[in-house]
Amino acid sequence: MGSTATAYGSYVIRHFEQMGVYSLLKADSLLKARDKFTSLQLLAKNGIPIPDTATTNFTDDLEGFVNMFGSHPLIIKLLNSTHGEGVIKSDNMKVSTTLLEAFLKLKHKILIQEFIKESSGTDIRAFVVGDKVVAAMERVAQQGEFRSNLHRGAVSNIIKLTNEEISMAKKSTRILGLNVAGVDILRSNKGPLVIEVNASPGLEGIETTTNINIAKSIISFVERNAKYRL
Repeated sequence: MGSTATAYGSYVIRHFEQMGVYSLLKADSLLKARDKFTSLQLLAKNGIPIPDTATTNFTDDLEGFVNMFGSHPLIIKLLNSTHGEGVIKSDNMKVSTTLLEAFLKLKHKILIQEFIKESSGTDIRAFVVGDKVVAAMERVAQQGEFRSNLHRGAVSNIIKLTNEEISMAKKSTRILGLNVAGVDILRSNKGPLVIEVNASPGLEGIETTTNINIAKSIISFVERNAKYRL
């Protein structure tokens, strides 16, 4: 489900729910996961490590955020960004102020995060179905690019997750009430950090990379749980 269809999609899902029709993705879970700041708030409240994150409607708050995060660079991200679009690395206060002024002028909602230098250009996608991580891949950005999205030309490799990363991925999925999720993780000097939980993750990239039939796992999960509902 595309990010621009989130509200409409939630209406359709809720309609099915009220009819008693089984839905793999719940309307409330979709809305929580698609709001990047709300989802990070929920994860942090429940003990999931995340990068230092803030949001604001005022440029005057920026200096305080820089002091809180330590220094530039910062990541400035649109709340409805997908595939790395609307995600910008700012290297100094002048650029950050200009970006913030422009986004707020256009009435865009944004979040500001610390830049995890040691993982720049690399992240992990853990694919969760039910209470199991069924596949995982590492994504590495092109040289000179910090965004590791496959849509932006990143390359992917099979990776073995640590027990801590597996636990974080499963717990993050449960916190947001999801049955299927793509949990994005950075490996930092502070340990693994969850940066996003995708409520409708794509299959092509991770299935091609890992040669794992994730669709089969999802279908099996639906069959088990839909039968239980009946």
